[in-house]
Amino acid sequence: MMRQMNRPRIFLTIAYDGTDFCGWQSQENGRTVQDVLEEALAKVQKERVPVIGSGRTDSGVHARGQVAHFDSLVPSIPPEKFAPALNSLLPRDVRVLESREAAGDMHARYSARIRVYQYFLAPGKGTGIPSEDRYSWTLRHGPDILRLNSMARAVTGIHDFSAFAALKDPSPSRVREIYSCGFFPKGRFLVLKVAGNAFLWHMVRSLAGTMIELEKSGADGSDMKRILESRDHGLAGTTAPARGLFLEKVLYDEFAPY
Repeated sequence: MMRQMNRPRIFLTIAYDGTDFCGWQSQENGRTVQDVLEEALAKVQKERVPVIGSGRTDSGVHARGQVAHFDSLVPSIPPEKFAPALNSLLPRDVRVLESREAAGDMHARYSARIRVYQYFLAPGKGTGIPSEDRYSWTLRHGPDILRLNSMARAVTGIHDFSAFAALKDPSPSRVREIYSCGFFPKGRFLVLKVAGNAFLWHMVRSLAGTMIELEKSGADGSDMKRILESRDHGLAGTTAPARGLFLEKVLYDEFAPY
């Protein structure tokens, strides 16, 4: 989308608690992050304009570093002032962390090079702390991290991820590139971190759920590779709950550390 003359393109970095949202994408019925942002921005600019996200997040999925852009109707407002102006109008479960003017013809979605997700698991006996349960998937066992990472390594690279996409995913191609995928401990949590060029609908949650199921059965990386190469969604495991998934960051420099 080309910007119109004299309309600065503003990039926003956004964090939100997805629990009470029906995802990012605007829809007729249901509260969405895009709609909430556009409504707040309309109060600042006195006219509604589209806020374009770097990608959709599903219902219940959170973000610490979602990126979106809009073309400002009020060039007199400095780019960095949009963040506090919007935060004064937004509900508590959405915050704009930064607002800045974009260079050239940058586009929040099409210019993105790397998207990073983290999925939080709470290993234990199924007795998680309520506040933690809101943002993680509580497991009833302590998974073998070495076995999980053998499976995570199997999905790195360029592959057809049809086996791990929602059946109704509309993407014309299911081929994606995963730059890194691995589990690591963080406090009492076990975290799956995945970085890639783009992701299919439910892809990260399907990968997480499948790897946890395979680990419980004693499977390893070769079993994960077999499912991946089959392109058969029926062979994948449970799709992990949305509440454990966070969009951590979106990068526009392919050489930036992630």
